[in-house]
Amino acid sequence: MNYPMDPPIQNKRKRDDSSDSPPPASFANGGVDLSLLEALEKAQHTPVETLDLKTVKKLALSFERRLNANTAARLKYPDQPDKFADSEMELHDELQKLKILAGAPELYPDLVSLGTVNSITGLLNHDNSDIAIDAVTLLQDLTDADVIEDNDEPAQVLVDALIENNAVELLVQNLARLNDSDQDESAAIYNTLSTIENLIEVKPSVSELVCEKTKLLKWLQARIKVREFDSNKQYASEILAILLQNSTANQKRFGQMNGVDTLLQAVAMYKSRDPKTGDEEEMVENFFDCLCCLLMPLENKERFVKAEGVELMIIIMNQKKSCYGSAIRALDFAMTNYPPACERFVDVMGLKTAFPAFMGKIPLSKKNKKRNREEFEERLISLIASLLGGILRGSRRERLLSKFVENECEKIDRLMELYMRYSNRVKAETERLNQLELDDLEMDEEEKYNRKLDSGLYTLQLIAVILGHLWTSEHPRMRARIELLLKQQKLTKKDVKDILQEYHDNIGDLEGPEEKERAQAKIQKFISAL
Repeated sequence: MNYPMDPPIQNKRKRDDSSDSPPPASFANGGVDLSLLEALEKAQHTPVETLDLKTVKKLALSFERRLNANTAARLKYPDQPDKFADSEMELHDELQKLKILAGAPELYPDLVSLGTVNSITGLLNHDNSDIAIDAVTLLQDLTDADVIEDNDEPAQVLVDALIENNAVELLVQNLARLNDSDQDESAAIYNTLSTIENLIEVKPSVSELVCEKTKLLKWLQARIKVREFDSNKQYASEILAILLQNSTANQKRFGQMNGVDTLLQAVAMYKSRDPKTGDEEEMVENFFDCLCCLLMPLENKERFVKAEGVELMIIIMNQKKSCYGSAIRALDFAMTNYPPACERFVDVMGLKTAFPAFMGKIPLSKKNKKRNREEFEERLISLIASLLGGILRGSRRERLLSKFVENECEKIDRLMELYMRYSNRVKAETERLNQLELDDLEMDEEEKYNRKLDSGLYTLQLIAVILGHLWTSEHPRMRARIELLLKQQKLTKKDVKDILQEYHDNIGDLEGPEEKERAQAKIQKFISAL
């Protein structure tokens, strides 16, 4: 079936102060950025200036003079560091002074027109890695989400200038010479990733650009292969999730780099143990987010099956650790519109794991218990719908259908229980939307439909699809049970048909007109049979 996929992940949130992993080194001294302290100390001995165009020009001119002096000294005395050490310190000081411009993002276009952004970007390639680190820190400050939040146009001008001056390429090149074991360089790695995230936030096309023009994906892949947990490994997982989230090109590119296997190895470390901290738990969630994004293109589903990803997810489910729900989600993505994954799932005894969970035997943590249960249920419903849509004949089909007959059709009873719960939710939301229309709040049909989907309509549609599969199997006991349960709820087959008809009418053509037509034909078959 051409089931509509929900977005794999939410937009990644900005890192917050509640993080419980060790901070990057420059923040480890009492939680304060030492470079900011340095800038503040200097500011105490300097008269406060109004941030205006005049100030920008003054700062830019002073910076360019120090940069030119340093360049000249290095050219004149290339093998005598003591001859250019002073100019390097002065250049460092000027870069610290430029941080103040983060307080006036409306002046960014002036900074660009003066050519200062070009000069700052060039320093990412400076022979002295400390100066390059200063440039990274400055760019991170200038592009910080809190700074540019309400300054879209100036931010766009700055980001466009950075891209034009090859900042993306230089940032990633500079990563290659930074060492995590050095405290300052570890902080610079963090700030580099943060800057790249900020650029993507302002200009989403940077997500594909950075993967096309640099080796960032390769660097991230190597970073998440490191076994030990730290804050930069966590951030690498987050950046990778952002890069894969909305880009088929990036998903395919990372798949070709053996990315599926890399992520399976990363999550396999947690198959029989839970993450130790909240930050480590977030990292593992990021790994699964990456895996689910990666499983969108067909060729990566094939790689997942070949790498025994189906088996690993079943093992994780059987271990009943914190990754339980994430494993269900990954299987759901792998099996949607991909029969070989469904067949492998049946062959490796996945039905024995999935159906007890479907019946409610789900390991739940005390935290977010109700929300987690509903999320797991919805994923399991989608997974079972994928199984029925992917396995259409043979002994595997018989094994799958037999699950709905065993124990006096208890799976059908459970299905109808879920049908009623989601049906009631959708009815309540429909009534609420109708009331809003009576109150003269305008809403088009597409918005109404999307709100109903959010309230549970999509899951209700999948339950109706499962009922359609069971009905068209022409199994007398299954048909009799469905009719009995509908009658008990004062419903008829027409109620199920109405849900299927609405689903049929709203199937999209994202995968092309032929796939849409095929999917609609399958739903029409259920409607006719009912």
